[in-house]
Amino acid sequence: MIDFVEQESVEDSDELYEHHRIVVDKGQALLRLDKFLMDRLPNVTRNKLQGAIRSESVQVNHKPVKVSYKVKPLDVITITLANPPRDTDVVPEDIPLNILYEDDELLIVNKPAGMVVHPAYNNWNGTLVNALTYYLQNLPTTRNGEGRPGLVHRIDKDTSGLLVIAKTEYSMAFLAKQFYHHTIERTYYALVWGVPKEDAGTIVGHVGRSAKDRRVMTVYPAGEYGKHAVTHYKVLRRFKYVSLLQCNLETGRTHQIRAHMKYLGHPLFSDATYGGDSILQGMPTGTYKSFVENAFKLMPRQALHAKSLGFKHPVTKAMMQFNSDLPEDFTAVLQKWELYEDQ
Repeated sequence: MIDFVEQESVEDSDELYEHHRIVVDKGQALLRLDKFLMDRLPNVTRNKLQGAIRSESVQVNHKPVKVSYKVKPLDVITITLANPPRDTDVVPEDIPLNILYEDDELLIVNKPAGMVVHPAYNNWNGTLVNALTYYLQNLPTTRNGEGRPGLVHRIDKDTSGLLVIAKTEYSMAFLAKQFYHHTIERTYYALVWGVPKEDAGTIVGHVGRSAKDRRVMTVYPAGEYGKHAVTHYKVLRRFKYVSLLQCNLETGRTHQIRAHMKYLGHPLFSDATYGGDSILQGMPTGTYKSFVENAFKLMPRQALHAKSLGFKHPVTKAMMQFNSDLPEDFTAVLQKWELYEDQ
């Protein structure tokens, strides 16, 4: 018997995993765990399942077990897996990658703004997955060039910054488990319109797609729709009309920071989707108007950068921390606001 009540898929979020809960039938004969799950989870290879079991992403009665564990009647099995690929025929493309770190289990990529992470409608080529498929053509999770190689999270096309990529089934499951339990440390830098009243704060509000425009995410504070989302922020620098914030994600929903900051009344600078590409602070006239328009030209995308990542290594279990510099467009806009404030 499979209990789908607690099955969760977060394909539409930044975290790419799925969760299953299986209650074993009363009449089930003793059977190895990996063989039992192979019959019940579609599109999952034995290698992927064995990697998930070894990484403790599969638990029986709330405890990790070995691959050889024999399933018994009424066992409760929970599984956290990286989502199976939905798109096929990913074309390997020789696209330069900015790799900050690599070992046998994973690599850290600094994604530039403008690059889509995963192939989809209108973006079948030139994506990070196309580049990774070329770079890691023998990676087990690519399935002979198909699917999403090693991705357990993603960032928006016009957001720059760090992504961790798994190179083995075991590491993919181990990292997916950390994302699911919110133990991954993720720090973003965001330039927002206005000056928050508090030096630091926490935004809690369900995030879901807008009924008016499916491309836009909306905050539903009462929680009647959408998915639970939590963003912690701290003000790093106050300028006259904009502020530089550090944002830490407790959850990873689609457009979470962008939607949460708009809800707070401080849309991201130059974020066309959430209204940040208009002059929202100061009088939109004269030299100030020209100054802001020039700043938009310097950074014609949302001012958001995934600056750091922290997680436990799948094999060594040591905590790893990675940091990236702000890209040139972000730095240039900050310098421009600094000069304006000094005038």
